Amino acid sequence: MSKRFLRMAHAAVLGWLTPRNHECAACARHVGGFLPYRRGMASVSPAMRQLQLNGSDVDHFECPRCGANDRLRHLVLYLDATSLMSRVSGGRVLHFAPEKRLVERIVAARPTTYIRADIAPTSADMVRVDMTAMQFADDSFDVLIANHVLEHVADLEGALREVARVLVPGGLAVLQTPYSRVLHRVFEDAGIQTDAARLELYGQEDHVRLFGSDIVEHIAHLSGMTPCVSTHDELLRHVDFRRHGVNPNEPFFLFRKDA
Repeated sequence: MSKRFLRMAHAAVLGWLTPRNHECAACARHVGGFLPYRRGMASVSPAMRQLQLNGSDVDHFECPRCGANDRLRHLVLYLDATSLMSRVSGGRVLHFAPEKRLVERIVAARPTTYIRADIAPTSADMVRVDMTAMQFADDSFDVLIANHVLEHVADLEGALREVARVLVPGGLAVLQTPYSRVLHRVFEDAGIQTDAARLELYGQEDHVRLFGSDIVEHIAHLSGMTPCVSTHDELLRHVDFRRHGVNPNEPFFLFRKDA
């Protein structure tokens, strides 16, 4: 019996005993609360605590009903609060590491083209795409979504150049990623190669860098795109972040390719 099954079963039992005063933006269901990632804050390394890692809410991470994590729930709320989905409707969309619940929303918006991309596809409807060397022509997409992807990509500059290349002028890129509110600039070092070192210094075993507080300027500089970044309070002041289990310190990292 898997640990995930036991956790879900435990959450189901608690659901009957706990008032369902939380709501998942991804599946629109009311739940008693959200499941932690691993052991919650107890799993976060001392270095990440000191560097004030701003990423997932590890204590309120996973919806017990649909499995959507907090960063997906937050992105759904951001999309609902902006006009971005109107660009998806009738548009051309490239979606990296596509999340099931977001895929459903995008399909329902009826884009003319919808490419679900990943470096290691896990289903027949996904296309293998290397973010640093995409097989698409210039000006191919109106919207590109990469939700917590850039921290996994070794060649960041190459990936961001490609993001800008495949977007049409005026195209938009959603580039959510964790970052440190203490570091002044991005931190990465080729000598950090083990899972233990990456967990300690980057926050997760498969991350290859930790962005700093200059994240917006850094992405804009490498990509040539214009930041259109908004804070949680600017877009979602009316949203109770505790009820929805999202991190109010995570901005909406949106960038636009200018003409």
